[in-house]
Amino acid sequence: MSSALASPEAPVAIDPPGTSAPSPASTPPQPGAVQRAGAALRPIAWRILKPSVAIVAFLALWEIAPRVGLVDEVFLPPFTTVVEAFFDLIKSGELWQHVSASLSRALIGFFVAVVIAIPLGIAIAWYRPVSDFLNPILELFRNTAALALLPVFILILGIGEESKIALVIYACTFPILLNTISGVRTVDPLLIKSASSLGLSPVRLFQKVVLPAAVPTIFTGIRMAAASSILVLIAAEMVGAKAGLGYLITASQFNFQIPNMYAGIVAISVLGLTLNAVLVLIERRLSRWRV
Repeated sequence: MSSALASPEAPVAIDPPGTSAPSPASTPPQPGAVQRAGAALRPIAWRILKPSVAIVAFLALWEIAPRVGLVDEVFLPPFTTVVEAFFDLIKSGELWQHVSASLSRALIGFFVAVVIAIPLGIAIAWYRPVSDFLNPILELFRNTAALALLPVFILILGIGEESKIALVIYACTFPILLNTISGVRTVDPLLIKSASSLGLSPVRLFQKVVLPAAVPTIFTGIRMAAASSILVLIAAEMVGAKAGLGYLITASQFNFQIPNMYAGIVAISVLGLTLNAVLVLIERRLSRWRV
């Protein structure tokens, strides 16, 4: 018999016109995938929002307390009133004049202190004769408050820019110096022994092991010094200055421009936060080896 008696082929299904098979890319996401994405995003959102909760609560209390009579609105205006005064000072250019004057003094004194304190701290921590020679005088001056020496700086250097910058240098030097000494001296001895056993010279040992390990502690002192530079300078500007945030606060108080006074205080806070954020970014850049 021929193959004509073979069984017939199975019928082939034909899609109706205008329809096509769904592609894998067009399939909607599964509910489980959406839940997993939401679970992954929640910790990130909370990490971003958590630091803001206390600030928002504080600003809400500042806004509500004067309006409901908990404090006198004349002496503590609502936060929105202070914000309006802040932007009025920006529009008039007065705020930038005072911020630039304070910032220039603070940055000059801060950078001079960094240039002086870090090499000096490394020398004291690394070389015993230098430490024995300088420790007595450093212990004497580090226990003397910077603002207590303000009259001395004014008498010697005058009431101009030099006395204010010198006060900032003095206030910034000791936090950087002490943290540099601590950072270099507290490097893990096992790291130093391991590097020495590999044949590194003292210079390379310090460059590759000691200094990178001391960077986090050094930057702790640098961040403390940045905060001190602003705080000490503001106090100095309140005594004798014709421009600066300290002068703005004092002049606004004397002229009973209370919203402007609080606007100056807010400007100091914003300036301090900005400097700290910049230093944190630099620290992360220089200590990328940390986990």
